[in-house]
Amino acid sequence: MIILAIYIAIFVGAYLVVRLVMSGLAKAHDFTSLKTVTFGDESAVKANTAASIISVVAVFLIWGAFTGSSLSPVHVPGPFVGDASFTYTAEAEDGSRDDATVTVRVFPVGEDVEEPEVEPGEGFAKNDAATLGAWRSTLIRVDRNDEIGKREGARVVAIDGKPIAPGETVEVASGVVTLTPKGTPNYKPAQGWQMEPIWLPPPEDVIRRIGEIAQEGYQNYTLLEHLGWSLFRVLLGFFFGALVGIPLGYAMGLSGWFRGWFEPIVEFMRPVPPLALIPLVIIWAGIGEVGKIILLFLAALWIMTIAARSGVSGVKISKVHAAYSLGASKWQILRHVIVPNSLPEIFTGARVAMGVCWGTVVAAELVAAEKGAGMMIMVASRFQLTDIVIMGIILIGVIGYGIDILMRMAERWLIPWKGRG
Repeated sequence: MIILAIYIAIFVGAYLVVRLVMSGLAKAHDFTSLKTVTFGDESAVKANTAASIISVVAVFLIWGAFTGSSLSPVHVPGPFVGDASFTYTAEAEDGSRDDATVTVRVFPVGEDVEEPEVEPGEGFAKNDAATLGAWRSTLIRVDRNDEIGKREGARVVAIDGKPIAPGETVEVASGVVTLTPKGTPNYKPAQGWQMEPIWLPPPEDVIRRIGEIAQEGYQNYTLLEHLGWSLFRVLLGFFFGALVGIPLGYAMGLSGWFRGWFEPIVEFMRPVPPLALIPLVIIWAGIGEVGKIILLFLAALWIMTIAARSGVSGVKISKVHAAYSLGASKWQILRHVIVPNSLPEIFTGARVAMGVCWGTVVAAELVAAEKGAGMMIMVASRFQLTDIVIMGIILIGVIGYGIDILMRMAERWLIPWKGRG
């Protein structure tokens, strides 16, 4: 919730600042600026470059701030590290009490430290020492060196002078102490707002891991081989899905018989997630490459079919009538009217299908694969190598975003008439 609130605050603040700055600059005089109506017109809405840059920077700043990254100029409070101490009060069976101090050395996880030296002190309760990694907690067996311990009926009744009973928690200067049901203090240092590296490593760790795996490889394959195989599977599955889906969509859009025959199948399979088909595909085609390509083919097929059908259905009938009035044949209408006007819908469907295929191939590689981005993520997660998991996610996102950019460029080049009626 804190991260979400910070992100929303950055979004609102950046929007107001950019609007204020842009209002003072000269207005653009392009085709869009000359339009009298722009609200609701998709062709008049363009991505704000400043917003895109600020959005990416904000994500990395928040990531760095909540992981203690050296790349981030700001940080939220981190976990307590250093020497902490609290006093416990032990009460013997005869009602006599004695105080002793526990000194705990809290260190960054992964470092080796020595236990602090303390004097035992006077009285039947003796001082104790312990070491503890940040973000962790530890039981303090305070009676292990006391002259009167649990076996003799002694029990802890207060922490830093505050009464405590089994199951209760008391705040101390550097964290909290909870008394277990058996009466043993459990010390937990303050964790702050930063996340432990095992859950979310800082950006520099992920960048460092990308360099290591790019040079040394992972699980007997280089990073390029892992990503290359995933990309190859996606492109091949998408190709066959489009090869079958687009003609099928045209047939359903142009023929009542084809639409009646295939619509129940398409509409039945459309809401079925591709991941639900993994067990069936494995049974039919095994865990090899053929099974993965079939799964990706099915992931793209229904999306491309519906996109092509929607494109045909969206062609303005006035254009068809105009072509007929000029003496065009059905083939000429299909080639010069229906196909050009349906291409925008097909390209939109292709972008959606490519995204679904990326998600599907990663899931398919999680089940059974020797190489691929999904396999790399799966193996890393087994050993809690979160930096590799995040690295794989980022690379998958970057490649997917790059493919989407290329498809949008191809769309602008191949169908420049999109949005112009």
